[in-house]
Amino acid sequence: MYFLGVDLGTTYTAAAIWREGRAETVTLGARAPVVPSVVLPRADGGTLTGEAAVRRAITEPHLVAREFKRRIGDPTPILLGGVPYSAQALMAELLRSVYTEVTRLEGAPPAALCLSHPANWGPYKLDLLRQVPALADVEVPASYCVEPVAAATFYAQQERIPAGAMVAVYDLGGGTFDAALLRKTQGGFEIVGQPGGIELLGGIDFDAAVFQHVARTLDGKLEELDEDDPAVVAAVARLKEECTAAREALSSDTDTTIAVLLPNVTTEVRLTRAELEAMVRPALYDSIEVLRNLLRAADVRPDQLHSVLLVGGSSRMPIVAQLVGAELDRPVAVDAHPKHAV
Repeated sequence: MYFLGVDLGTTYTAAAIWREGRAETVTLGARAPVVPSVVLPRADGGTLTGEAAVRRAITEPHLVAREFKRRIGDPTPILLGGVPYSAQALMAELLRSVYTEVTRLEGAPPAALCLSHPANWGPYKLDLLRQVPALADVEVPASYCVEPVAAATFYAQQERIPAGAMVAVYDLGGGTFDAALLRKTQGGFEIVGQPGGIELLGGIDFDAAVFQHVARTLDGKLEELDEDDPAVVAAVARLKEECTAAREALSSDTDTTIAVLLPNVTTEVRLTRAELEAMVRPALYDSIEVLRNLLRAADVRPDQLHSVLLVGGSSRMPIVAQLVGAELDRPVAVDAHPKHAV
């Protein structure tokens, strides 16, 4: 018997199983535990998700859905090939693929399912999230966990935290920023005060900034392209993937190059970590201010924190730990795989 936990993220989806007192990440992708949160309906009525959907999106970009978690609660449907979809329906397709794959790997379905969600989601969005297992035809009991609580629980397994100690969670993912203050209890963690966040702040916004940097460097070449030409659409999609890869590479490298292979220009654009940090610094200051306001509202001083836990793939940028540590003057803990912590 095992239990399944799934994090349906804005840009990546991850899963873990709990069995005999320990959790273990499931390898969902061909080369990584996480898979892209991408859905593409097929003409035959089937659906592609994850890496398969990303590959097909190059030739059928009008059918691909990305970053739809940001749209949950939005009454305007997402049109794919002229067919309307809700964000929760697309999330259900992701969950269905994960549930099916884990059941195949384990040889049996889980005893129960747990879905994580941002701390600042209100009752309306949570009601929509509760529809997702039913839409995915998942029949086992489902429960729901706040993402910062999940992250802090994982951290407590790696680092001893005394009862009563407080931890701040700084969660900068692909699409949203969440902050929460938690107190360690005998049975786990409890949220202190009201969680905060910035709903539209994450890695995809930083990727867009890199793309704009490339566009400026190309001096109008992008504007000359025919947006209705399938070859142009595919080339621009590849360029956006290059921008994402460059942003991620600068978490460990100090400079990188972005390959530009467009119908009207073939070149490389150099990007340094300092240039990227200049782009993202204002948004990161906004996120730290959210964390400060959260502490102020809970009447907690920074020096009362045991530590600040950084989770979410975008928190791997070195500037995040530098700014958070300098602003709060507290120990900062960054997991080796922040995408997997929740």
